[in-house]
Amino acid sequence: MSAHDHAFMARALQLARKGLYSTHPNPRVGCVIVRDGRIVGEGWHARAGEPHAEVHALRQAGELARGATAYVTLEPCSHFGRTPPCADGLIAAGVALVVAAMQDPNPQVAGKGLKRLAEAGIEVRSGVLESEARALNAGFVKRMESGLPLVRVKLAMSLDGRTAMASGESQWITGPAARAEVQRLRAQASVVLSGADTVLSDDARLTVRPDELGLGAELTALAQRRPPLRVLVDGRLRVPLDKAFFQAGPALVATCAAALARERYQQEGHELLAVPGSNGHVNLRKLLEELAARGANEVLVEAGPRLAGAFARAGLVDEYRIFMAAKLLGSSARPLLDLPLNRMAEAPELQIVDIRAIGDDWQITARP
Repeated sequence: MSAHDHAFMARALQLARKGLYSTHPNPRVGCVIVRDGRIVGEGWHARAGEPHAEVHALRQAGELARGATAYVTLEPCSHFGRTPPCADGLIAAGVALVVAAMQDPNPQVAGKGLKRLAEAGIEVRSGVLESEARALNAGFVKRMESGLPLVRVKLAMSLDGRTAMASGESQWITGPAARAEVQRLRAQASVVLSGADTVLSDDARLTVRPDELGLGAELTALAQRRPPLRVLVDGRLRVPLDKAFFQAGPALVATCAAALARERYQQEGHELLAVPGSNGHVNLRKLLEELAARGANEVLVEAGPRLAGAFARAGLVDEYRIFMAAKLLGSSARPLLDLPLNRMAEAPELQIVDIRAIGDDWQITARP
């Protein structure tokens, strides 16, 4: 990999990140067209059903694309979906070389795009900044490879590891900067998921508030066009339909309860999803499989210690985002997770991959 390859692919990844809040269920992709060492066209995929990154870049390059090099963060697609194959567009434009950061994990593509280009006489290379490209689309990659979405659990706690007072009072542990970061996490997710306890105690809506995103007009508008699906795990249907969560817009309710109430939820604009479970507790893996089948790449869990702990105990958490405030809530306050452990050997080990200040608080990113 040359310094030029690195620089141009880095620019393509920078463009791809502009789709962080809007491409679901598609991956985030950027493309740069280079001729004689100069960028002549660039583009990024903004929204499912709209032109892919390569199309935007080729349009900008025009005739200068002939004989040029295309840097793309994901293998160009080779199949007809909601848009035509990008591999065909690159062939028709006459590019001489295509450099891909990574092969597409989608079985419908999976090497076929690069093969199609090679058969057309175009030189192909892949693996330039691959780890960065995979990280940008970690949820899409996981869904394609395992049939499950990436699960990110957001938690807010005090310095002594407590999330709420014994009464359930929890607003607000963290400050406005941390809350704005949570809004961006929601906007990035395909699904925002919570449990009955949180919705009942906090009167939570779990919506994205555009005025708190701080993304600029273009990205905020795109995020508003693709709000995340709000999912409530309510095994016994304890949350009344007149609660703020349901008044805030359409939602999906995952439950073990009898489906007799389905029509009542539909009349209010919501979907009731029957999920296998036991003792009124939804099987979380089955729920995630269903969400993945619906195209969910990333699930943000914003729940109390019981549901967050259930995801942890089931081994379903890919990442924790823990917001820590400089407060002490005391020994009678509620713990971070309902995770009963008896011996030190049982303690799950996490890798802390990032710690940063968010206003007056700290954000810790940790992975199993």
